[in-house]
Amino acid sequence: MLLALVLVTGRGPAVHAQEEASDEDWTQSPYFYVESEEVGVDCFPLKSTNVNTVIEGMIADTRVVQTYANEGTKPINASYVFPASTKVTVHGMQMRIGNQTVTAAIKEKEEAKEEFETAKSEGKSASMLSEERANVFTMDVANIMPGDKVDIELHYTELITPGEGIYQFVYPTVAGPRYVSPVIDDTGNRHEWTGTPYLKEGTAPPDQYQIHVTLTSGVPIASLTSSSHDIKIDWEKNTTAEVTLADPEDYAGNRDFILDYKLTGEEIGSGLIMEQGEKENYFMLMVQPPERYEAKEIPPREYIFVLDVSGSMSGFPLDTAKDLINNLVSGLRETDTFNLILFSGTSCQMAYRSLPATKENVNKALNLIREQRGAGGTELAPALKDALRIPSDQKTSRNIVIISDGYIFGEAEIFDLVRDNQDRADFFSFGIGSAVNRYLIDGIANIGQGEPFIVTKEEEASMIAERFRTYIQSPVLTDIKVSFEGFEAYDVEPAILPTLYAQKPIVLLGKWKGEPAGAVKISGMTGEGNYSQSIQVADAIAGENEAVGSLWARKRVERLVDYGGNGDEDAVRREVTQIGLDHHMITPYTSFIAVLDVVRNPEGDSMDVDQPLPLPLEVSNLAVGYRIGSEPGGAFFMGMLVLAMVVSSLLKRNWRHSEFFDENA
Repeated sequence: MLLALVLVTGRGPAVHAQEEASDEDWTQSPYFYVESEEVGVDCFPLKSTNVNTVIEGMIADTRVVQTYANEGTKPINASYVFPASTKVTVHGMQMRIGNQTVTAAIKEKEEAKEEFETAKSEGKSASMLSEERANVFTMDVANIMPGDKVDIELHYTELITPGEGIYQFVYPTVAGPRYVSPVIDDTGNRHEWTGTPYLKEGTAPPDQYQIHVTLTSGVPIASLTSSSHDIKIDWEKNTTAEVTLADPEDYAGNRDFILDYKLTGEEIGSGLIMEQGEKENYFMLMVQPPERYEAKEIPPREYIFVLDVSGSMSGFPLDTAKDLINNLVSGLRETDTFNLILFSGTSCQMAYRSLPATKENVNKALNLIREQRGAGGTELAPALKDALRIPSDQKTSRNIVIISDGYIFGEAEIFDLVRDNQDRADFFSFGIGSAVNRYLIDGIANIGQGEPFIVTKEEEASMIAERFRTYIQSPVLTDIKVSFEGFEAYDVEPAILPTLYAQKPIVLLGKWKGEPAGAVKISGMTGEGNYSQSIQVADAIAGENEAVGSLWARKRVERLVDYGGNGDEDAVRREVTQIGLDHHMITPYTSFIAVLDVVRNPEGDSMDVDQPLPLPLEVSNLAVGYRIGSEPGGAFFMGMLVLAMVVSSLLKRNWRHSEFFDENA
């Protein structure tokens, strides 16, 4: 009975009505939207989102038009949170009101915010786009007058690199709710975007969401599928395809849009693209790695599975995670060892030391996982610390596997933990769900020398588990080094190339000066011995636009700030700000600002509206949780919560002294 109480009442993020959100809210967590009773206020100003992407080769160019309209009788200001890929360079924005168009300027973030607030107070229509995370943005629009239709067009570029011959374009459509710990973050304040209103599970928003992708290739397209949406494909010969949603009435904006395609031919060609700019020159080098090899001797491995059983994982995500763990654990060799940590508001560890992967121990672990239902907050950092404290064997390769939807706010602490322990383990991350926090999932793998995996459907679990086993047991290339012979390259990204687990191209982005001559050499080790490949600069293709420079800028910013570890923060801030200004792109320190220089609301009586988001598909209301006192019976709930926390602590202590605790393991 007590265990059931813990699962139901574990701590979660807050729920409060829109009018209750305030600066005094102790968590600034997401809350369920309650429509304002203010007469004449349009509470859903975002009417449509139209996504148009053109993919040529490995570069995807996307234009997104968000249409805001005020169908009420009072002027409004709107705030909207939306995601993007962690890889995109956002380098353009326009605002259209009626027949007037304003091209946004890129400015330092604080300057842009000040200009936006000034325009807002003066009664001018304005828009501002800011980055909150590498994959979370906020759009603010001011003084939308009754009857106004406002179009905001955003321009993105990103690089698509294939893995195992499969290209995947992902367009995230909704930012999932982020669990915010009661502890103040390391900046001493809260980011307002985490306090986003959400519609309840199964509630469809009134806005429209359309996606259109044009895929072109120099060789025939062998296959084209979507695992996320039903799509309609119109072919032009076999090298160009137009992809749209099969059913426009099926709301597309509550899960990531995923498009997989393969091109005819097994080989992905190596090549160099050179771009000459007014101030600096850029290059992009792609090198096809060797074929995967089977390791002659696979050393003993230890797997520590860190499984999220919080409220946002309730239902489909946790059921899928159970299948995934089942496949992962069942595939271990008896020479391997493993451990299991379950976490929500607290964490529980299966054994003091990792156990041999015998059939008996595997069955015990699977029985524990099957009992989970999903409830409570998402405290990943303490669980990760527990994993790192497990005694290790120097002769065994340790792999920490984190399985979660990633709906947390404190990513920086996780990244620091992974970075500080790179020499102790490889870190792999599995994102479970239809709209996972790819910033966290990608970041863990990026820093931890591993690979990220995304599972969107229960039936994918076994396939992706097998892919994980193949990756980890058969690295493609190790000890990778890059040298430049007779070619003056600098500011090359990435600066260090990790072990290549996936069979995907090595991509280098950098600057160059002098004559375009010489060669670039990639070397490394495979299971068969030494490996090397040279690309002649004279064979380079000339870049036709500024895409390479934008891609370099994004990669540089990613290394400097996306996943923490800044070093000299003032120097980093200055460099990233300058990159943003030079390349006309969004960064953590630069924002787009567009102001229509006409006073349209002289009374200054506009109302603030936070555009609610839908919960991601198959994510339950438990992802948002309860705020004490916000609902009838709040005091009773507080008592139950305190009792649950005490019982949870006792259970955690008992787990460590249960049948799984084996001091001699």
